[in-house]
Amino acid sequence: MRRAGAAAVALLLLALMAGCTEDADPDPGPGPEARSGSPAPQPPTPPSEAPEAGEPVATLPPLTSRTSLPALMREEVRGGRIRRTERLAGTESWTSWAVTYRVDGATVSGELLVPTGRGPFPALVLNHGYIDPAIYTLGRGMSREQEWLAAAGFVVLHTDYRGHAGSDPVGDLDRESRLAYTRDAIGAVRALEREAYVDSERLGMVGRSMGGAVTYNALVTHPDLVDAAVVFAPVSSDFIDNLRRWTVPERPDQAERLYARLGGSPAENPRSYRELSARTYFDRVEVPVLIHHGTADDSCPVAWSRTTHQLLTRAGVDSTLQIYPGEGHAFGPRFADSMRRTVRFLRREL
Repeated sequence: MRRAGAAAVALLLLALMAGCTEDADPDPGPGPEARSGSPAPQPPTPPSEAPEAGEPVATLPPLTSRTSLPALMREEVRGGRIRRTERLAGTESWTSWAVTYRVDGATVSGELLVPTGRGPFPALVLNHGYIDPAIYTLGRGMSREQEWLAAAGFVVLHTDYRGHAGSDPVGDLDRESRLAYTRDAIGAVRALEREAYVDSERLGMVGRSMGGAVTYNALVTHPDLVDAAVVFAPVSSDFIDNLRRWTVPERPDQAERLYARLGGSPAENPRSYRELSARTYFDRVEVPVLIHHGTADDSCPVAWSRTTHQLLTRAGVDSTLQIYPGEGHAFGPRFADSMRRTVRFLRREL
């Protein structure tokens, strides 16, 4: 569960007295894996660096740029009520709707799946991977995950980031930095918290590919947002890796505009790019993370997730890396294995 108030203090005291231990994984899945121990306690916040209302009690890194994760850490992202606009589909287990919700005044569209029954149910926000906004349609990119998770008893809100489907437009630089997408994902969690059919004490986040970066960003900027996170074939937790892999070769004009916004290229101003890299702030992650990655992924190298897992572990995060030999980026033969493992993980952690 998310830490808050006296509960956080009690847990901190227990951790200091008992020390950290490494948990054996009670749910061995298909293929080799690695798992870290539990999170290390965080130091108290000096009065001079107290965060704004709604922020966790933790020391915030200095703010040097508005286009940065430290800037987003200081934002109280708000999510409005979920508005159902059209019934889309259904089974005996769940019903889905096209929906919209508001994030700090902007409209974001998405697809909502609600299990059959009285509830309240645990709920998940799904963050999709990169699809050209010009061809993207509502709820696209994680339809298999949507239906599997809804059938397993989770409310699912699949976000259409700004600039996608029925969501409001977004500037190129906000898109390339992934900050706007991260706000939309955070706002989706806040929107779910307002719904009576959602158990607001059992919330998670699931990301695929680029949505993995969005998920990592949400975990470091708002550590008490959710209770667990899962990522599939994620991009790198180092912003520069992704910039060089996609933005520079495929969208060079946007890369140049990003350089101008950030005060130069990565070589000229490396600090700005570190401040857009979730790994810089992994010590802020408070919840367990499950990473799925295939060794035959030709889009996001599995080495990226190995490094991310190592850095999460080093930061004291309860991180599990599940490797699938021979599996590609989209997950084909091992998709069912990955989803069964995901459901077990989420049921255990939520």
